[in-house]
Amino acid sequence: MVAEIIINSNVNKLNKVFDYEIPVDMKVDIGTRVFVPFGNKKTLEEGIIVAIKEKSDYKVKQIASLQEEQITDDYIDLAKWMSKRYFCNIASSLNLMLPPGKKAKEIQNRVKEKTVNFVSLAMEKEQIEAEIEDGKIKSDKQKDALEFIINNGDATVQDIELFTDASRAVVNTLVKNGYLEINEKQVERNPFLHKVETKSNKLKLTEEQETAFNNIEIGKKNLLYGVTGSGKTEIYLRLIEKNLGENKSSIMLVPEISLTPQTVDRFIERFGEEQIAVLHSKLSIGERFDQWNKIKSGVAKIIIGARSAIFSPAVNLGLIIIDEEHDESYSSEMTPRYDAREVAEYLSHKKGITLLLGSATPDMRTFYKAQNGEIKLLELKKRANNSHLPRVEIIDLRHELANGNKSMISSRLYEEIQKNLAIKKQTILYLNRRGFSTFVMCRDCGYTVKCKRCDITLTYHRNEHKLKCHYCGYEQNEVVECPECHGTNVRYFGAGTQRLEEEVHKLFPTATTIRMDVDTVTKKNSHEEILNKFKSENIDILIGTQMVVKGHHFPNVTLVGVIAADGSLNMGDFRANEKTFQTLTQVARESW
Repeated sequence: MVAEIIINSNVNKLNKVFDYEIPVDMKVDIGTRVFVPFGNKKTLEEGIIVAIKEKSDYKVKQIASLQEEQITDDYIDLAKWMSKRYFCNIASSLNLMLPPGKKAKEIQNRVKEKTVNFVSLAMEKEQIEAEIEDGKIKSDKQKDALEFIINNGDATVQDIELFTDASRAVVNTLVKNGYLEINEKQVERNPFLHKVETKSNKLKLTEEQETAFNNIEIGKKNLLYGVTGSGKTEIYLRLIEKNLGENKSSIMLVPEISLTPQTVDRFIERFGEEQIAVLHSKLSIGERFDQWNKIKSGVAKIIIGARSAIFSPAVNLGLIIIDEEHDESYSSEMTPRYDAREVAEYLSHKKGITLLLGSATPDMRTFYKAQNGEIKLLELKKRANNSHLPRVEIIDLRHELANGNKSMISSRLYEEIQKNLAIKKQTILYLNRRGFSTFVMCRDCGYTVKCKRCDITLTYHRNEHKLKCHYCGYEQNEVVECPECHGTNVRYFGAGTQRLEEEVHKLFPTATTIRMDVDTVTKKNSHEEILNKFKSENIDILIGTQMVVKGHHFPNVTLVGVIAADGSLNMGDFRANEKTFQTLTQVARESW
């Protein structure tokens, strides 16, 4: 028998199958991952079997060995479709469907199951207690360690050192004398450890919600078009609960990592932690590996994450939900440049999976399909709590400038922030530009500092005294002297979140503020920490880029200010008008 194998490579010339003989004693199937000799290389290459046939027209080499993880033939078909749709190698697509850490041999050993050394009793506890009683064990520290294990069960050396007077040396002595033994055990890296689990009850559906829920077409594509605050999430929860009752898994996609903790909290409250898995890039590679295995084993039947979660190995998948489906973050800008919405539509069509797209401002292409009957249209026109939609005012900054106000904050917005501070309500200020100044220019010769790689203007970050490219990551020191004319009349123009924060401090010196943009969320769990701090500590003003306007719910926020609201109309995108409308509609929901 001969296997057709795709070599795990991004080289375009290798985007084809190669024949290899299957050894007689080797059991393989479509999706089996293997190691094979390739060309004149001394090392073996990774490959995936995509087809099996009786014989080959060529003289072929044998498969050398098998890899641990396998891929189902469903994913092989998906990878082939993605290769044609997105003009990428099949191997690049298949890599998206492999467990974290399995994409390269050199990191394979670093993300295997986490093991910890546990100390346990090496003999019956009655015998140890008798020897302590008879005085055979005289050291108080040894007694402390033994009694701790007897009373609390297996523990790590760190636990023993923390809760008793015993040291590692004492434990080693007890092991040497046969009282204790050390065994290696596997533990799960749990991203939910910091979560406080509280159970929540079902909310009573409104008549409109009930109608939408009952009219969802199972096994087909649906669009839930509901105004902000109309209760789309409750419908998601009900639908997932229905799937759990049928022993089916569900995938819930959210556009931003900052939304993931909030969504996870809501789902844990309803379904508990055990059957939920979360996948996003801010988890450590070990945590992602454990979550992946939790999904593959069928323990986790609810998968929550960003776009890459669409490729998770869900067992008996019956439902895919894409919240805020209009968001452009569902499109990957890295190879392969896939669109998670299109991948979900493919899976829905091929496997009869229910697909529910939700948004208050649906993508025009999605809405067009819904109007034409390609997608089932479900509408929620009222807010779930019967509250009114927020009042929106537009302030023309040209008039502000004519009246002598050169600030980024209009007089009207200043007044409303003052009122909010007085009544202890919270405010969100949104400016979709990070950094302090958006470009640097020499006033003498007109030279503008640009990225050496991308040829776009660099943004000044005042707290680091750096100029950064927000596309490729290039950075350099701030410019004092013009490199062209060597003049010193260098000026910083434009404004970002850092400058806005500085201006807020000047205008409202007593107000507490917190900033959320790419520069402040570099650490693990920093998204969640900032949002929790804003909510729990009742910080007066949250300043941020688009990640602060992605469907969060802050009950105490009664005012949202959008700085330079028309700025996104001038971005280089033919859909700038649509995207601006979507963003402003989403940000309006933050003020309740």
